[in-house]
Amino acid sequence: MTQPSSWTLTLTCLDRVGIVAGVAGFLAERGGFIIDSQQYADLDTGRFFMRVVFKAGGPLFPDDDARLCAAFAPVADRFALDWSLHPASRRPRLVVAVSKGSHCLNDLLHRWASGTLSAEIAAIVSNHDDLRALVEWHHLPWHHLPVDAANRDAQERAIERVMADSGADYLVLARYMQVLTADFVERLDGRCINIHHSFLPGFKGANPYHRAHARGVKLIGATAHFVTADLDEGPIIEQAVERVDHRASVDDMIRIGRDIEAQVLARAINAIGERRLFLNDGKTVVFR
Repeated sequence: MTQPSSWTLTLTCLDRVGIVAGVAGFLAERGGFIIDSQQYADLDTGRFFMRVVFKAGGPLFPDDDARLCAAFAPVADRFALDWSLHPASRRPRLVVAVSKGSHCLNDLLHRWASGTLSAEIAAIVSNHDDLRALVEWHHLPWHHLPVDAANRDAQERAIERVMADSGADYLVLARYMQVLTADFVERLDGRCINIHHSFLPGFKGANPYHRAHARGVKLIGATAHFVTADLDEGPIIEQAVERVDHRASVDDMIRIGRDIEAQVLARAINAIGERRLFLNDGKTVVFR
């Protein structure tokens, strides 16, 4: 069996003395070589977060995932860790949901095809059939799932079946212009990401560029966030802004905003794929 080139250990727990020493000592005792380590103690919530990337550095290192996890279990029990351990080669799998807008999807497909997206795209679902040719050109499964008020629950169950059948870890809403039901959002708690064409919490809901233009804003942007039952209120993962001035029309803002949306969504997905993202109550911790 060929060993992975590296592993990523992520953990969170109630903060206490000795966690970093416990993890580092565990690796040192087995010849583990730490490549990167980041940690954060949230003094407000009392929680501790840590991400460690390491590789085998000697003959005592466990030779497979199961042995490594079993060896680490006593450390996890001692500190009551919520933890996961993944080989670098095991990337999260995504189902991407779209409607008619192609800019975010096209950007993700290009990054995925060029190997610069830190996640695997497993399938695409859409309530319209407009982007089928683009997806099938990339040889990815396309699922046309129309939705209306009468079949919304059945359509969302169909999306879940696509996720289950494709082994997807996350649903990514890449300008999917439908509001998900509260039950669906609850079933996907912590596993559904949206890109919003606004610098939240400003200009939530529909037509943010028109409302921003009417207010004469000087900064426009985009926000990637986890989806919750409260519309556009979920924990924020990534944001970016671009400066505009009085000369910018609504169309100018939309054009600039689409570029920002694509970049922000890709950064959020890479944070997930590289396992740098932690939920922290109503916020997130995102290691660089």
